[in-house]
Amino acid sequence: MKLIGIQGILTIISHLFFIALAFWAIAGLHIERLMTFYPRQSRVLIVMLAVAIGFGCSSFFLDFINNVRNLGYLVR
Repeated sequence: MKLIGIQGILTIISHLFFIALAFWAIAGLHIERLMTFYPRQSRVLIVMLAVAIGFGCSSFFLDFINNVRNLGYLVR
């Protein structure tokens, strides 16, 4: 049961890290300059894009690591 808890914490940390990384990268694009008439909506768009991209990247890396760990069962 302790292993499941550790895996849960690592998943949450990974998701938050990749969401923050995506937010940092998207903020550098300055999308709010393109949407001058809708500044609040542009900020919400940036946050939603960061969550979508960050969650997708985090899920990919977690699945990739899990699949690499499972390759050991193929050799046995």
